[in-house]
Amino acid sequence: MDLLTANDRKGEYPGSVYAAQAEHLDRFSSAKGHITCDFCVIGGGFTGLSTAWHLAQKGYDVVLLEAQRVGFGASGRNGGQVSMGQRQEQDVLEKMVGLQQARALWDIGSQAVDLVRNLCERPEVRTAFADGVLHTVHKSKYQKHNVAYADHLNTVYGYDKIRAVSRAECRELVGSPAYHGGVLDMGAGHVNPLELALGLARLAIGSGVRIYEQSKVTDVVPSTSQVSISTDNAQIQAEYLVMGCNGYLGNLNSHVAKRVMPINNFIVATEPLGPDWQEEIIRNNYAVADSKFVINYFRFSDDNRLLFGGGESYGYAFPADIAAKVRVPMAEIFPQLKNVRFDYAWGGTLGITMNRMPHFERLTGNILTMSGFSGAGVAMGTFAGQIAAEAISGQAEKFDVMANVPTQCFPGGSYLRSPLLVAAMLWYSLRDRL
Repeated sequence: MDLLTANDRKGEYPGSVYAAQAEHLDRFSSAKGHITCDFCVIGGGFTGLSTAWHLAQKGYDVVLLEAQRVGFGASGRNGGQVSMGQRQEQDVLEKMVGLQQARALWDIGSQAVDLVRNLCERPEVRTAFADGVLHTVHKSKYQKHNVAYADHLNTVYGYDKIRAVSRAECRELVGSPAYHGGVLDMGAGHVNPLELALGLARLAIGSGVRIYEQSKVTDVVPSTSQVSISTDNAQIQAEYLVMGCNGYLGNLNSHVAKRVMPINNFIVATEPLGPDWQEEIIRNNYAVADSKFVINYFRFSDDNRLLFGGGESYGYAFPADIAAKVRVPMAEIFPQLKNVRFDYAWGGTLGITMNRMPHFERLTGNILTMSGFSGAGVAMGTFAGQIAAEAISGQAEKFDVMANVPTQCFPGGSYLRSPLLVAAMLWYSLRDRL
């Protein structure tokens, strides 16, 4: 399966504001011939780069294979929001896995945010960490749960950086009549995601990782002693393999593909609006995400552009006019910006699971997979690399906590999952409108 869309040119970053402004790395060569290493990592996004860097810091010989460019996929295209905790809320996780494991999942999610925050203080990572994410509700009936949930995190988890926000305060913080309140999480934040990915690549290179771009993996043959990994032009022999492919797995592993499926999300960047407009639209440089099933999320760039994400599609095809698709939800939230100019519009493919929790699994004794971050991969995808390195070194507690969260197969497996999901998404989208 060809994972490139009409909007992606082979070996080129998408036309995003991130790619236009990034401090790009020189291209890495493609893998050729026979290569041996201790560890092979597939995927040059947050998970793969972080895994490679953490393993190399432990003294291992690491090879990373990326089908396009490092940070090419969702890691370099997303909204940049760094969420606290897990993708599912803690009360949901308590019902799913029990309070004790839910607490362990919370701790892992908190450590993930700390890792990203600390990375942003390193010179190799050329993006700042901006504090504050406002989670808004688009229906007033949801606010009761928001208030209770903030109190639950305060009292049960000892987390004092989140508080409920009334409708009036929400209207002061976000220049939109669409919301009825929310919660403000000052432990969460936002970053430039492509710069974070490129920074991880710089750290990996500095630790001795051999990175190969334009090296799509075509086959993996497991063995108890070594794993054989094939690209079009290379054969890699590794003692251990870590797969961090997320939405770009394709058909490389059918077992994972039944549990992690690709969907596309879309973002626009407006013309620079200036600091006064920025404060009118979103005060205090917070990021915002709303409660719709097909979520709207937005924040400002360093040069005062509104970055607005909204709309989804399924499979690997993008709409012909991304800007027109995103303008519809943006105009609903911010009618005062209905005619604003868009300077950039792009899409990206991410991996989701049925329960929206990441899929961690030890496929064999020497093959790990981590994917399905379901739109919350900036923190958890990055921390997954540290978790994998710890597990390989014999400290598997965090990996086991993540792997013990049940990940169901999509109905219809990897072949019928897309049409069934489309039907479900259409229903939830209609419910949002109603």
